[in-house]
Amino acid sequence: MEDGPESKFRFHNVSEYHKLTEHIAQRFDTESTRVNSFAIVIGILTGLVIGLYDRALRYSSIFFGISEELPTHDYTNYGIILVPAVGGLIVGLISHFMIKQHYGVEGLIETVTLRGARIKPLYAFLEVFTSIITIGSGGSLGKEAPGILAGSGIGALVGRLAKSSERQLRILLGCGASGGIAAAFNAPLAGVVFVVEVIYGELETKTFIPIVISSVFATLISSTVFGIKPIQISHYELVNPYQELILYLVLGLLAGIVATVLIRTLYFTKEIFGKMPLHPAFKPAFGGLGVGIIGFFYPEVFGLGYSVITAALENQFALDLLLILLVLKILAFSLTMGSGGSGGSIVPSLFSGAMLGGAFGVAANMLFPGIPAESGAYALVGMAAVFAGTARAPLTAILILFEITRDYNMILPLMFACVLSNVMSNALHPESIFTEELRKKGFKIRKGREIDIMVSMLVKDAMVKHVQTVSEDKNVGTLIALMQASRHAGFPVLDSRGKLAGIVTLSDLRSKVEYGELEKKIGDISSREVEVAYPDETLDVVLKRLAVREIGRLPVVDREDKTKLIGLITRSDVVNSYNKKVVEKVRDTNERQ
Repeated sequence: MEDGPESKFRFHNVSEYHKLTEHIAQRFDTESTRVNSFAIVIGILTGLVIGLYDRALRYSSIFFGISEELPTHDYTNYGIILVPAVGGLIVGLISHFMIKQHYGVEGLIETVTLRGARIKPLYAFLEVFTSIITIGSGGSLGKEAPGILAGSGIGALVGRLAKSSERQLRILLGCGASGGIAAAFNAPLAGVVFVVEVIYGELETKTFIPIVISSVFATLISSTVFGIKPIQISHYELVNPYQELILYLVLGLLAGIVATVLIRTLYFTKEIFGKMPLHPAFKPAFGGLGVGIIGFFYPEVFGLGYSVITAALENQFALDLLLILLVLKILAFSLTMGSGGSGGSIVPSLFSGAMLGGAFGVAANMLFPGIPAESGAYALVGMAAVFAGTARAPLTAILILFEITRDYNMILPLMFACVLSNVMSNALHPESIFTEELRKKGFKIRKGREIDIMVSMLVKDAMVKHVQTVSEDKNVGTLIALMQASRHAGFPVLDSRGKLAGIVTLSDLRSKVEYGELEKKIGDISSREVEVAYPDETLDVVLKRLAVREIGRLPVVDREDKTKLIGLITRSDVVNSYNKKVVEKVRDTNERQ
């Protein structure tokens, strides 16, 4: 049969076969195909890394003498108090001298939302390495956040090698994060939802498909090659559905309160360590010492605590021990992370939830015998509920527990308690455990986006770095000549050592200098009480400060040394940066459409 005139290819001999292959290549060489291919690579590599990480963590705990696998395992030795401190010292030295940028889940949210999805893989992998030391030496943190960071580091590395665009980098980082949590929990669906719910804050087809692919391959590798199964959970079900739902309602509200306490305790501890007159390299050791003291009396708080969670789920603990471990775990977690230890908050949240739920279940069985299920059922629901409250990710919490148990019988109380915990914790504290740190920096991120353009812009990116200054020893005549030549209405004033001593403006000239006083020193008329800005502040914070003080400029100084001038920012700098950002956003929106 002869080809019609509309046929695109008419092959008369084998030599024209390359036209068909070129056509197929053109049809399949699309952005989505490339991203999905990268997602497979990222998923496989992430699964391998998580498996190796799991093994390394086991060997680290054996090395430090914390592992329960040791035949001579004995926590009554006083030397155990110093083990977390030694681990903290190693971590502190590495973190201070080798890691210039710390990430964690909150850092990942920041970079995906505000920094063009660009992270430095070296620092990410170093942070993962320090988490092996922190947790292996007894630090009370989780391994899932380092897994997320490891996956994101792999995504960033693949994106860099492929010279991906900013939009593609954002997707690839999400692929790595999804694979990291999926492989760690053996929960592929939860990995996908965590990225959508916590990191992206939105669902788009272009991002959803690749993170699903990555999650599937990461879980496949970690479960089949390494056999990772983090927590073995017993199966439970509702005994008296209508009566018990009231109990789960109360548990959900209590979980929201505990989640809030956990968040506030962590950041209160961070503030204490931040103000502590101790070199940053030694702070993790100090926090580790506190964990060691707690662990000497209650070794259940050491490390991940998977075996302790399992014991609570199997109804092995009394009410008093459950309550004690709930309080001490929050304290040990806060000391470890607040002092600078490396690790995650997900497993500590699950641990705290298991203790809360277990205690609630024991009390419910004492008060209402024959009505509630065993306390282990409440421990299971408590795990998900506290995690939902701390991360503000109720759907992820539900799915993690559902995928771990592979049991649909507890889905109703899981959903009920997680939603209530999320509502309660959000009412008590508007930020999650991940976004609280960003709020302190001045960022207000909701649903994976900055809620104001100004919130996404930093002073260091808008300020003038080469600042024209005046010396406090110069006279007013020099100042007037400089103002006339530069047409600037104000200058930072430096002392003889080159340190910031004040600021002088045209207003100071008019109010403090009489006619003919040209020899008067600039230091005598300058304002000594200077409002300043910091390079890591956002422009919305600076703009409010300028408006409240009714001033036009702020010297930008180092947070550690407020006399060290590093720039100057004015109202016009803020406005120009804002206008530039608006233009960029409009252009990006048009490109996506």
